Amino acid sequence: MRQSKLIGLGFIVIGAIVLFFGYNASQSVAEQVTETLTGQFTDETMLYFLGGAILVVIGLIFVVRK
Repeated sequence: MRQSKLIGLGFIVIGAIVLFFGYNASQSVAEQVTETLTGQFTDETMLYFLGGAILVVIGLIFVVRK
């Protein structure tokens, strides 16, 4: 397996972990109250979701690229 594919798999795994942390953060009581009052997640939770998604996409690019 090429080194770039291994790096891509690493990005995918790290991105999935960050997304998991974002999901856990979004399910906390404080986050639920904030979402109820403001209608949106906190900045920290959004950074987890966006960062995780970006890492997964970058990882997929590395894996799919020839």
